[in-house]
Amino acid sequence: MTIERVGPLDPIQNLKKSGKSRRPDNNSVTDSISLSPEAKSKSEIYNAIEIARSTPDIRLDRVEEVKRKLQDPNYITKKVVDELADRLMELFDISG
Repeated sequence: MTIERVGPLDPIQNLKKSGKSRRPDNNSVTDSISLSPEAKSKSEIYNAIEIARSTPDIRLDRVEEVKRKLQDPNYITKKVVDELADRLMELFDISG
């Protein structure tokens, strides 16, 4: 029994002989993606978390502003005390 060669031994050789490279059609549809509403929501949450992590815990500019206000004897008035009391009651869910 004899086995004769049917084709080339190198399967890549057929591709090399074609001599013509294929270029993508310019008229073809471009690729696109679409995101689900859940993915968009998670992305927004992730971005908010990253912003919160990068923000300092103590805003020194606000601390300095409050210090300056408290040093002014004319700042603490009945109106300021009443507003502070209202905010604290709201914060602790106390009805007055």
